[in-house]
Amino acid sequence: MVDPASTTAFTLVVAGTSLLAIAARRFRVRDELPTLDGWALAGRQFGAVLTWFLLGGTIYTAYTYAAVPGLVYGVGALGFFALAYTVIVYPLAFVLLPRLWQVAKDNGHTTVADYVRARYDSPLLALVVALTGILATMPYIALQLLGIRAVLVAGGLYPDGIAGDFTLVAVFAVLAGATYRSGLRAPTVISMAKGVLVGTTVVGIVVLVLDRLGGPQAVFRAAEDTITARGVPETSLTLTPSLYTAYATLALGSALALLMYPHVLTASFAASSSDRLRKAIIGLPAWTAVLGLFALLGVAALAAGVQARPGNAEAAVPLMVRELTSPVAAGLVFGALAVGALVPAAVMSVGTATLFVRNVYVEYFHPLATPKHQAQVARAVSLVAKFGALAFVFGLPDQDAINLQLLGGVWILQTFPTVALGLFTRWPHRGALLAGWLGGMVAGTALVASGGFSPVVSFAGVHVYVALAALVLNLTVAAALTPVLDRLGVARELGNGTAIGAVVP
Repeated sequence: MVDPASTTAFTLVVAGTSLLAIAARRFRVRDELPTLDGWALAGRQFGAVLTWFLLGGTIYTAYTYAAVPGLVYGVGALGFFALAYTVIVYPLAFVLLPRLWQVAKDNGHTTVADYVRARYDSPLLALVVALTGILATMPYIALQLLGIRAVLVAGGLYPDGIAGDFTLVAVFAVLAGATYRSGLRAPTVISMAKGVLVGTTVVGIVVLVLDRLGGPQAVFRAAEDTITARGVPETSLTLTPSLYTAYATLALGSALALLMYPHVLTASFAASSSDRLRKAIIGLPAWTAVLGLFALLGVAALAAGVQARPGNAEAAVPLMVRELTSPVAAGLVFGALAVGALVPAAVMSVGTATLFVRNVYVEYFHPLATPKHQAQVARAVSLVAKFGALAFVFGLPDQDAINLQLLGGVWILQTFPTVALGLFTRWPHRGALLAGWLGGMVAGTALVASGGFSPVVSFAGVHVYVALAALVLNLTVAAALTPVLDRLGVARELGNGTAIGAVVP
């Protein structure tokens, strides 16, 4: 049954942030013609603080805030790999993203595929990077909607039948309209509200739950008893030695993959300078601290004896919040989580639309498209991306969207050699990189499908993240073929002199 107090609190939070998104265009009114850079990157004018909010709000999705504690609730210590990977990723981001930003700014690149095309003088390599980014991101947008729906269903805020579906569509439609009008500025404004809402609500809930359950020591003791009583092998709040390699490779592979997603790169390119981007990255571990509190709530859900349906572990924390807190507090928490989905979903749609326009539409269909026309097409494609995600949610079982997102993580990591290596060296041959990408894509997809869509595969009893195993094959093929192609005299460039060199520090 839907609780009126929870519904009111939830509605106020979502409505308030939606109004902010609608008003985003008024925060910087300029008398200038619309351009793709202005719509997709907000004119590259964000300072360190705005970039920090935008990157944090984009990286830490609503599904992450539901899935990480759900994973801890379901499998125990292995679920904490998300904290390790969000610690690993920021030193890598500090090195790679400002360097990539500088190359993009100096050469007028709007997308990472623009950079790849110019760096290797290869339209084909740019196309596969763009299409990989689009394919990997579409199910990720759908997961944001699934995250909202899972939270609302568990919290008793999702009416049965078409009324509940209409609620989800209405929330998303407001975001779609705001992003269509204001581009990246809309999710940037919401990201500030998200940071405040998510940070304050999770601290309050953790304090309340720990107090209700007798403190941290009692919580961990009760949680360990609960997870042990299940009798499932290799599930414990203490990581078993057999899972060490799975934990380490999941953390490393996820960190490398995250930096290649279009939404992360779009948010990074919007910074006004590489130095301001570095300052924003330095502060991002604060978002990891918030994620750590959510993971702790997964332990608390075990201790509280929450019974989530099999295959629906992400509902454990919302169920606990509904059970242990007042209706108003629960509504505020669920509203904050819903807002948490709006930022990444919007940035993802902007990123995929920009990739399509710059590296598919303009490259192959309309080379003479004006900046204004490119912006108009990108707006339309962003709407298609969002409502395509709705089709995913309503037309496919939830598990199918989750499986596609797992494949997306495998796929996006295969673009890492092409993007990252080009920033530091000219050695890899573009043909070798293309072959490596293909090998990694085929092998990674086959391993995931043959393993029942598990993210971990076993080699001689050693558990390894599938995406990282595919990346090793990718790099091996690229390294082996580069000297072969050079020896055969295969050209590295088309001969038009457009390729750019690696960045010199």
